[in-house]
Amino acid sequence: MKGAGASFSRGGALALIGLGFALFLALIWLIGAGAEFGGNGNNGGAHAAGKGLNGYAGLVRLLEASGYEVNRSRSKSGLKTEGLLVLTPPDDADPKELGEILREREYVGPTLVILPKWSAIRPPPILPREAREKFEPGWVIIGNPHRVSWPQQLPEPYFFTDVKEELNPEETANWSGLGLAGELPTRTITYAAETAFHEPLLTDGAGHWLAVKVLGEEGSDYFEDAHWTIFLTEPDMANNYGLADRDRAAAALALVNEASYDGDITDVTFDLTLNGFGASENLLTLAFRPPFLAATLCLMLALFIIGWRAFRRFGPPAAAAGPAIGFGKERLIANGAGLVLRARRFGLLAVPYGALAARRIAERLGLARHDATSIDAALARRLPGEEPFSRRLARLEAAHKPAEILGAAQALDDLTRKL
Repeated sequence: MKGAGASFSRGGALALIGLGFALFLALIWLIGAGAEFGGNGNNGGAHAAGKGLNGYAGLVRLLEASGYEVNRSRSKSGLKTEGLLVLTPPDDADPKELGEILREREYVGPTLVILPKWSAIRPPPILPREAREKFEPGWVIIGNPHRVSWPQQLPEPYFFTDVKEELNPEETANWSGLGLAGELPTRTITYAAETAFHEPLLTDGAGHWLAVKVLGEEGSDYFEDAHWTIFLTEPDMANNYGLADRDRAAAALALVNEASYDGDITDVTFDLTLNGFGASENLLTLAFRPPFLAATLCLMLALFIIGWRAFRRFGPPAAAAGPAIGFGKERLIANGAGLVLRARRFGLLAVPYGALAARRIAERLGLARHDATSIDAALARRLPGEEPFSRRLARLEAAHKPAEILGAAQALDDLTRKL
């Protein structure tokens, strides 16, 4: 009966291991991704991941195209960036939490805060199918503008009053500042009431402050040393709705350039934690981020090498397919060698091994006799430059120390291999 073969071939086993390893890596990535997996944040909100009219995904793309290194952060650690931090707090933002963030950033890096303005809803199901099919993911229908109260509850020198004003039909919604000018997309304007601690950067036709820089009280530590904080109270200057106009897009870029010290800071981080997209850090997440990514890649490379070596033999097989000699003879040889080793009678090995080598070499040379004289004569014809066999044999027979015996025996084996 023919013996059954292996259950899996080498290729099949390698495929199973590779597939299992890939699934393991996928599991690690899913655990590490956390809240980032399964969605990109495009939920119609007024934040950097929003692609609706009230979102700022267009501003992200504009800054990336202008040479800024932009990051959308879902971690609290992003609030500690030394680059420009862009905050887009929602209507119900906690003024205490926002005030603490601004306080901590005074000596870390500049901050740009964009206030909310519009109430927005996703397309309702009552819309006709033709209208609903035109909506892309994340698109919204904007409702009435509104003012927020949390700016008045911020600590000094940040607090101000957010004002909403509807222009008369005969008035034009103009804006100017930072060397630019243009028109606003709607006649409803939100602006900051004037305070002693702020300086206007953008204004409307009536002089209302649409964007302000926080200076602080003259002579204070904030005035002398703190990084700039800028509030954009009219978000239509920077959201996707407003960036449809070339002049407003240029103003948004100029505002970011002003906040980043005339472009000296090229790192811009858009915070998403205030908009409900916070994700806690974990070891798996850190393992796939610099600087720990290098160690992770080295570990993966080491695992690959170990797996590869498992399918590659280290030298010849440890045992042949069958025994070279019978088990009885093998045991007899092992016992005899052990006895010689234990008695330390190494000199007894030289003469028998010489006779065995002479018989083997004579067979290689095709000689009927295996005496030293015949072998030397045949060897001189076959390998003229080699040391005679008799001299090597004499050296073996005269050896007494283990090292001498081994060296002389290796000389005879070298001659056998050459033949």
